[in-house]
Amino acid sequence: MTKPLVVISVVGLSQRLLGENTPHLNNIISRRHLTSMQDVFPAVTTTAQACMLTGKMPSQHGIVGNGWYFRELAEIMFWKQANALVESDKVWHQLRASVPGFTCSKLFWWYNMYASVDWSMTPRPHYLADGGKVFDVYSSPAEYHKTIEAEIGAFPFFNFWGPKSGIESSRWIAQAALLDFKRNKPSLQLVYLPHLDYNLQKLGPQHPGIAGDLQAIDAVVGELVQGVEELGGEVLIVSEYGITSVDTPIHINRILRKHGYIAVRNTLDFENLDAGASRAFAVSDHQCAHIYVANRSDIPGVKKLLQGVPGIEQVLDGAGKKAYQMDHARSGDLVAIAEPSAWFTYYFWLDDRKAPDYARTVDIHRKPGYDPVELFIDPSIKLPTLAVAKRLLKKKLGMRTLMDVIPLDAELVKGSHGRCVDQPEDGPLLICPQSLAVDNPTLTDVRNIIERHFAS
Repeated sequence: MTKPLVVISVVGLSQRLLGENTPHLNNIISRRHLTSMQDVFPAVTTTAQACMLTGKMPSQHGIVGNGWYFRELAEIMFWKQANALVESDKVWHQLRASVPGFTCSKLFWWYNMYASVDWSMTPRPHYLADGGKVFDVYSSPAEYHKTIEAEIGAFPFFNFWGPKSGIESSRWIAQAALLDFKRNKPSLQLVYLPHLDYNLQKLGPQHPGIAGDLQAIDAVVGELVQGVEELGGEVLIVSEYGITSVDTPIHINRILRKHGYIAVRNTLDFENLDAGASRAFAVSDHQCAHIYVANRSDIPGVKKLLQGVPGIEQVLDGAGKKAYQMDHARSGDLVAIAEPSAWFTYYFWLDDRKAPDYARTVDIHRKPGYDPVELFIDPSIKLPTLAVAKRLLKKKLGMRTLMDVIPLDAELVKGSHGRCVDQPEDGPLLICPQSLAVDNPTLTDVRNIIERHFAS
């Protein structure tokens, strides 16, 4: 009888990070096969996960980044959760059709909502009419997360992203996964552990503090794997990308604005990007930027402009996108790739006094691009704990207030990802049973590896 399989995504883990700080992972590897995987472009969360679960590239499944420009709405949207956005069947579809009694549990992997799995959980706040937010977990069945939280406590939402990001969220997810496995024994369980994503971006992979992060996630993975094995399960460990050192933020939208391509709309005392009225703008996503150009006649000029920007390695046009297998309608008319030490900000304002109200907050849905600066508390705030406490008190008293404690200094960010790495040991890895080993695998091979496990 085929063992249940648990696929654990340890975000940001690469072969270069393995060593004295990862004794549990080292032990797991000693009994399995370890290899680097060829990454996909863009090497970001949602694209990588879609490639692993569909076995296809962005040109086919349509997940061209963590967010993109929805042309029909004239809006940029990031971190959407509906599973139907992935325009391809997923591994559980095939397995359900071919494996009698097959069940699947999906815990915190992206595009989780309304996925045709048996059990799922993902972070999903409730957004109130007065602008307030109630932090919660979405689950299917609807009350499933409450039964989990009744045993291990509420999900530590503030440790999942933002300045307080830490091991608590990954530890909770691992505990929930083990509890789910004990209760339901799903044939396939997908588990997402994001801890390394935080300080690898915040501090950079060379920082001595990363040793503690590695030790923390190593202990969590070790405990989860031991629990799964004791319950008769098999384990597959993957990562989505590796994170490398950066020191050069590229303010691509400011460049486009200075050359007359970007339109803004004045809102009170600040500015908002008016994507629908802009001749060209960039949707920045780590080391990738999708550039949407309203009139095709402007494409050559925009491409030439960006090719001359220090820190930009390539600007892909139609042929370039096809070569990278991301020639999908959701992609930008042009796609910029940063040099190894650079990354793209979303900043479009030219004066920080005109920055939109969300710029100094943690607001992953409102910002028209990815913002790793959300990992920091503004260093100019002398008593940050007190500053946060005062704002929280105002919210509890029903007062309208912004949690505006995030800096606007992109120079703080020391690690990034998104471009394909130059050295395999800096990229994503695969730890699998020897019987499932693959030579020179890419992320799209993960689906086939999972299917082979159930065919054995």
